[in-house]
Amino acid sequence: MKKILLATTLVLLLLRPTTVHCWGFFAHKRINRIAVFTLPKEMFRFYKTYIDYITEHAVDPDKRRYAVKDEAPRHYIDIDHYGENPFEVMPRFWDSAVTKYTEDTLQAYGIVPWHVNKVYYWLVSAFKNKDRDQILRLSAEIGHYIADAHVPLHTTENYNGQMTGQKGIHGFWESRLPELYADGYNYFLPKAKFIQHPLTRIWTAVEQSHAALDSVLDFERELTEEFGDNGKYAYEERGVTLVRTYSREFSKAYHERLSGMVERRMRKAMLCIGSFWYSAWIEAGQPNLDDLVNPDASREYLRKIDEEKRTWKRGKWLGRPEGDEEGEE
Repeated sequence: MKKILLATTLVLLLLRPTTVHCWGFFAHKRINRIAVFTLPKEMFRFYKTYIDYITEHAVDPDKRRYAVKDEAPRHYIDIDHYGENPFEVMPRFWDSAVTKYTEDTLQAYGIVPWHVNKVYYWLVSAFKNKDRDQILRLSAEIGHYIADAHVPLHTTENYNGQMTGQKGIHGFWESRLPELYADGYNYFLPKAKFIQHPLTRIWTAVEQSHAALDSVLDFERELTEEFGDNGKYAYEERGVTLVRTYSREFSKAYHERLSGMVERRMRKAMLCIGSFWYSAWIEAGQPNLDDLVNPDASREYLRKIDEEKRTWKRGKWLGRPEGDEEGEE
């Protein structure tokens, strides 16, 4: 009887799906953390003091998807829903896009560029008001949304390969690969630069991400034919469980065939985030951030955030599933 129970438990553990959150918690945290080092000295002391906050709270928007039903569309835009040449027909400004397609349609297929633009101006206001808590919260969260805009699979209705028999590719590209290889990436980046037109800049990121989509899908399909399922998947320990995941051999082959794409998208996201922070500070009149450096002053705010996070954990993943989770199994 004990042997039967043990065998049954092992089978259940082997079938348990891995958990994926957009770029993956690891990658989102790494992206926000490195972005801090692109800032000029006038901003660096403040952001360096709170770098752990900026890092840890990079994943708050994903966690909020358990509690806020309107959160999901802020992470992507299925731009290919709008035809063969979507960037030629989609208005860049929100009001014009609503007039052409209706707000319901835009919400249904994602609003990430417009949401980034909205959070940017909230951040400008926070800098003007020298509101430390809001500067920190908005800096961490805009970093998340900007990073998502740099992911090719956040620009398509076929976001998890579900339309092409490639289910699972979402988490594979943006979570599995960074976890395996990001420690070897080059994080020596230029300094952040002022962005004249934030909305245009984030739309450019989305367009560049979408341009890479064919390679993301085609290379995975080609390698699947070469490796077969036996070579494509393997079982690995995650804590006390065994999970079925993409094998290290398949992951290495895919990573090499992408020729540095994941690293390039991460680097571009880091520089873009730093430049958005810098530009918001400039637009706010370059307030002296050294006056806001006081780690003890935000304890009450952080306590409130922790309370919020506890409510997120009790909820269910709202909106479309991403990666291998189906409503976060």
